Amino acid sequence: MSAPAPSDQPLRLGIAGLGTVGIGVVKIVQRHADQLAARAGRPVVITAVSARDRTKNRDADLSNFAWESDPVALAMREDVDVFVEVMGGHEGPAKDATEAALRAGKDVVTANKALLAHHGQALAELAEGLDRAIRFEAAVAGGIPVIKVLTEGLAGNGMRRVMGVMNGTCNYILTRMEEAGLPYETVFEEARQLGYLEADPNLDVGGIDAGHKLAILAAIAFGTQVSFDNVVLEGIGRISIDDIRRAGDMGYKIKLLGVAQMTGRGLEQRMTPCLVPASSPLGQLTGGTNMVVLEGDAVGQIVLRGAGAGEGPTASAVMGDVMDLARGLRLSTFGQPAAKLVQATPAVAPNPAPYYLRLQLADKPGALAKVAAILGESGVSISRLRQYGHADTSAPVLIVTHKTTRDAIDHAIAALPATRVVEGEPVAIRIEEL
Repeated sequence: MSAPAPSDQPLRLGIAGLGTVGIGVVKIVQRHADQLAARAGRPVVITAVSARDRTKNRDADLSNFAWESDPVALAMREDVDVFVEVMGGHEGPAKDATEAALRAGKDVVTANKALLAHHGQALAELAEGLDRAIRFEAAVAGGIPVIKVLTEGLAGNGMRRVMGVMNGTCNYILTRMEEAGLPYETVFEEARQLGYLEADPNLDVGGIDAGHKLAILAAIAFGTQVSFDNVVLEGIGRISIDDIRRAGDMGYKIKLLGVAQMTGRGLEQRMTPCLVPASSPLGQLTGGTNMVVLEGDAVGQIVLRGAGAGEGPTASAVMGDVMDLARGLRLSTFGQPAAKLVQATPAVAPNPAPYYLRLQLADKPGALAKVAAILGESGVSISRLRQYGHADTSAPVLIVTHKTTRDAIDHAIAALPATRVVEGEPVAIRIEEL
């Protein structure tokens, strides 16, 4: 792509969306105007904005900006060089305005992970065909500069694995359950009242929001087209306080963990609850913080930790992209030309791993032997086992297996009812080795 040199001409921004992130961008531009100009080699200014309600009090001075009620009109203004899209949504106004901006010769900075997860390849091809840039640091992990690290800092690496905790709300819920000993339903309601959940909570607790982010990172890491439809998703709604306590007894923490890696069977992408060692960086992550772990063949493993959402962190990421454009830095959307990104074959099944099993075992002679026999017949071997005190006529039993497949685990679980010694539904959670 061409790289126009910075000049004393201002870089003019049009901001579509004046919610938390949009107002955060306005505040940074207004607060640090001289610093931005010094660092970029040219002034960075806002010329126009767009939002649905012009009368709303937004705790920022917007009086010097032109106003457009239609974001597409904003995207096509002649006094806008960079279209900043912070509206959200993967269809409708966000998509229409982004495409309009590119066709009108504007570069685009977006925080919209859903837009890129669903339409990233088409938008990248459109932008690069028009010699325009799309930047999206704010779309993944808030203030953590993971996109820049992957596309620039680690460009000399063959990436082996990308993983992380990428939804602060889920991490808050799981941490709060553990620390307060509260059930999922209680903490979910707390998070809702605190405003931590999306309008559709399943975007958070169902793993969809984090799955969007994982699909974007996988595309950059492995040179593939974004394939959100091939991300295996499982939310945290079935995680009980018992699982959190029992996993802790075995030396683990439960996290909603995203993992992407290229295997001999294809690209593996999953956003599911996993157990991680309590002593690991991911195991020690608490509250609403995000963490991304990157593994490259040259660099080894590096860990990035920081705020994954919020006005300041996300606006900071937006402005990092704006500053790169102001300096004349222009890269292919996903780190290499969109036309060269391959359509990855999705892995049919994840790599083998140890699993945590929790069973409620009847107090009957030979009960444990029957369970061990079923596991053995299914190809699952036991690494560790712990049995707890009896409650009435049954007792919880925890098993950590050696490496095995999910199919083998599911086969064993399906066969357990025939033993007549397992009460209720067994719980199986993958253990991710770090």
